[in-house]
Amino acid sequence: MPLQKLSALIDAICNFVICNDSSLRSQPIIFNPDFFVEKLRHEKPEVFTELVVSNITRLIDLPGAELAQLMGEEDPKLPGTNSTAAGFFRSLMSLKRKEKGVVFGSPLTEEGIAQVSQLIEYLHKNLRAEGLFRVPGNSIRQQILKDALNSGTDIDLDSGEFHSNDVATLLKMFLGELPEPLLTHKHFHAHLKIADLTLFDEKGNKTSTPDKERQIEALQLLFLILPAPNRSLLKLLLDLLYQTAKKQDKNKMSAHNLALMFAPHILWPRNVTANDLQENITKLNNGVTFMIKHSQKLFKAPVYIRECARLHYLGSRAHTSKDDLDLLTSSGSKELQPLKSQKRSRLDSCHQEETQQRTEEALKELFRHVHNMPDSAKKKKLIRQFNKHPTALTPGSDVPTSPAPRRTRSRSFSGLIKRKVLGTPVILERKSRDTTPEPVRVSKENVQLLQKCGSPAHMSQAKLKSLEGQKEESCRRMRARLLSKDSSSL
Repeated sequence: MPLQKLSALIDAICNFVICNDSSLRSQPIIFNPDFFVEKLRHEKPEVFTELVVSNITRLIDLPGAELAQLMGEEDPKLPGTNSTAAGFFRSLMSLKRKEKGVVFGSPLTEEGIAQVSQLIEYLHKNLRAEGLFRVPGNSIRQQILKDALNSGTDIDLDSGEFHSNDVATLLKMFLGELPEPLLTHKHFHAHLKIADLTLFDEKGNKTSTPDKERQIEALQLLFLILPAPNRSLLKLLLDLLYQTAKKQDKNKMSAHNLALMFAPHILWPRNVTANDLQENITKLNNGVTFMIKHSQKLFKAPVYIRECARLHYLGSRAHTSKDDLDLLTSSGSKELQPLKSQKRSRLDSCHQEETQQRTEEALKELFRHVHNMPDSAKKKKLIRQFNKHPTALTPGSDVPTSPAPRRTRSRSFSGLIKRKVLGTPVILERKSRDTTPEPVRVSKENVQLLQKCGSPAHMSQAKLKSLEGQKEESCRRMRARLLSKDSSSL
């Protein structure tokens, strides 16, 4: 089956579901546009990471050390990590985490997310509580709830035993006790650079106005290379905070207020103080505010990443813009290049034939229209323009083809002798198809030798060899004379 038909078949299967149950036919069909992105991420993580990181570095400037930290090739260098007190504090906190249960204080896992999602689901039903996430809950109830989550038991939060402030405070506690922030340490410097993305004025100078489109695109790419558990929980959390900010007229918690509550837990490096971060605190808090406000856009892969992943698996040539094609080229993925090179020549030739055919049909239709116009000065002017341009074809005319120029065959002295002796032309092999050998000039000495030979019909093979020897000897003498002239001139 041709590749194009196979691609069309796969597209049809992905976009439509054939269902024999009439009761389900009216239900909307949901197709994940990031299907091939997720497939590429799980099956070929190295290719996927290279593709995403190459586009991140196109948007933000990451020096070698920061890029190596983002790729996980070097340990992150964070503020306040050089002090002895900070190191002691981190080691003490790590010892405390070892005493924690399977959820709180342990690395993030899907099982832990399943437990914490109960808290998030409950808070979605209670977003109107004033001061949500700011007002602390009851410490005794929080400890009971924490032990239940660590033990893995089912909790009935709707029983009325716990208050929404208890659940909100416990959610912040869970995020704060993770070994590293939810957005990970190695992404810390990238988030600082994203906060600095601003618009340019007409003269090309940076302004203080944030470039929201580039910030959203950079965050989309950065979230794609988060660990799967971190990305899943981050999506649940930002959606909760987005819905909470929408109810700020009731709970008095705006997106900025929520960012102040959660930035230390999801973005600040662990075990650092406000003095360590200094001027970066404002950037980090504003960055979390931006994530909350635009959370509904941040977990969709950019269009060019989708097309690149689709191209990787289907090999279909999608209609992308020039910028998207430049991005695909700059990604440098070695896995994606063979697919493009294999189909380029065939698709380009087909495209050129279709374009030429459409152009000819359009020109013929235009000529018919002009020909049917009533006689006027405008009609005569248009006909003159058709006559001036040879590409404008009249109906029924064919494309003029110019005869191919004949190549002059090179003639050498030995070739002339062989043609005279054998009476048949000798076909000389060309060394290459693209280069035309230069014609060899017959010198006066060679003409004299040819005249001395007499009738070529009575010439023997021995005499032919002697003439060849004489020719070579004359060539040697000519080279010697030229060399002597060059040496004398020097």
